Amino acid sequence: MRPLLDFLLHDWLRVTRLLDRPRFADHSAETFAQVLDTSERIARERFAPFNRLVDTQEPQVVSGPDGERVQLPRATHDAMAAYVESGLLAAAQDYDWGGMQLPCVIQMAAQACFSKASVAIGGYAMLTSGNANLLMAHGTPAQREVFARNEFAGRWFGTMCLSEPQAGSSLSDVATRAVPDGPGAEADPLGPRFRLRGHKMWISGGEHELTENIIHLVLAKIPGPDGKTVPGTKGLSLFIVPKQLVDAQGALTGERNDVALAGLNHKLGYRGTTNTLLNFGEGRHPVRGASGGGLDGRGAGAIGYLVGRPGEGLRCMFHMMNEARIGVGLGAAMLGYAGYEASLAYARQRTQGRPITGAGKDPTQPQRPLIEHADVRRMLLAQKAYVQGGLALALYCARLVDEQGSGDPAAAAEAALLLEMLTPIAKSWPSEWCLEANSLAIQVLGGYGYTRDFPVEQHWRDNRLNMIHEGTHGIQALDLLGRKVVMQDGAGLDALGARVRATARRAGTVPGLAPPSQALEAAWQRLAAATAAAWATGVPEEALANATPYLQAFGHVVLAWIWLDLALAAQAAGRSALTDGLHGAMRYFFDYELPRIDAWLAVVASRNDVCRTLAEDAF
Repeated sequence: MRPLLDFLLHDWLRVTRLLDRPRFADHSAETFAQVLDTSERIARERFAPFNRLVDTQEPQVVSGPDGERVQLPRATHDAMAAYVESGLLAAAQDYDWGGMQLPCVIQMAAQACFSKASVAIGGYAMLTSGNANLLMAHGTPAQREVFARNEFAGRWFGTMCLSEPQAGSSLSDVATRAVPDGPGAEADPLGPRFRLRGHKMWISGGEHELTENIIHLVLAKIPGPDGKTVPGTKGLSLFIVPKQLVDAQGALTGERNDVALAGLNHKLGYRGTTNTLLNFGEGRHPVRGASGGGLDGRGAGAIGYLVGRPGEGLRCMFHMMNEARIGVGLGAAMLGYAGYEASLAYARQRTQGRPITGAGKDPTQPQRPLIEHADVRRMLLAQKAYVQGGLALALYCARLVDEQGSGDPAAAAEAALLLEMLTPIAKSWPSEWCLEANSLAIQVLGGYGYTRDFPVEQHWRDNRLNMIHEGTHGIQALDLLGRKVVMQDGAGLDALGARVRATARRAGTVPGLAPPSQALEAAWQRLAAATAAAWATGVPEEALANATPYLQAFGHVVLAWIWLDLALAAQAAGRSALTDGLHGAMRYFFDYELPRIDAWLAVVASRNDVCRTLAEDAF
């Protein structure tokens, strides 16, 4: 994978151009390479050998002298200790925060190594980094200093607590409540202090002993004087709720917060990441107010510190959610990549079948490696197109993050707009199609593929979660068609279209790339026409009934653009096995995949109503 990473970073994304910017001036191509070398080494030595172990030895609740705790394999502790020691948790942060001031795109490339080696072990790091980054953007100076700094240092890990047992993805129906913690709560040095009561479900990393503390970011509603809350997501506020209480200097007080483990969720995949149901304020660990005051009727519950202003919790949380969505897309691509490499190696060494000649098969001839059969090559090419395209998309989004943070104002504004457009695709497209890659990897191995003697069945199980968590496939579709393409009168769609057409124009002048150039231009026109047709009546129910086929078509057009852009970079780089492979994957995508969009866009443009109007009893 490393030669491809180097090609994507240097030949395609031209990351060394970032070195001209003051923020990255201390770095060089050599330091970028050293980061990737270190990441590959740790992933190879500490993560990959234990990926099957953490799948079979799931987190379990054990009883001890201090009550129940979650036990993880020793290998998980060792892997995360090595990760923390590398400094990668704070890789993109300022030097003053213990960071390396690396570009986001380099940090993302490094993360790809860990996601491929063991996405379940790496999940703790992704959550912690996202949690701390949110606090850097929306927390007070004290919250950044106490909570974010300790997370970047790996002393504490973090979570995000959105879903609830009764609400799932419907955040409007969050029932967790937060009330001020009595006199003096507003003046707490760590932020306005509240007491939270409620339940949070599907909390990855919600309980473990990898670090001395866990910092939960919790969405809850603050009742008004009449005891009622603001309906919908506008009533949501965000709170820092540490597992262990801390003082204003970040030292543990020795008192546990009223956050209790109610149970572990036993999942299809990602089994190495604890996934929990947490109870906040149920009284299992009653605590005094942070100011030392006693409990009262109003104050009972878990102590939490308000982040931002009341009612702006979801806006703040989206900082972490959007980062996590790109991380999920990267993880999906790398799970697909792991399966691709395993099935490619198997196809090269496993012999089966004989070539068909004019006289049929000759049973006296030796069997041929699987990779010599055209249908096996079809499955391998599909995997290659999905997983390498998905990796390229994630790195492209990371490069936009760098442009947003270090480019000139106009470039930064455009990058922010493109990120808005591409985030639903970066999360959902790899989650669907790199899962398909894992399915094809199983198919290449045949009967061996669905046994636990080979890793491809675990890759599929792990990847199946990615279409659901951090916003389901359907939610991403509604976000794309219902909000992103129409925001600012279509400014994001126009900005993306300009980049797509620019790539098509460049490719149109290159020998051999004119046909895909024309196909991409035509695909974008059909996508734009379907977008307008979906909204022609102005009735959201009609427009959004086929949002998921729209998402699928949009994603395929975006990946066709990515692949054509990669082909241009490959052409400039010259002939090699790597660039020949990229050209082959591009041809496959345009010939086998891009034509799929016509069926998807047909139901979008016609506002097909069968899914919306079929009577319930007809099911």
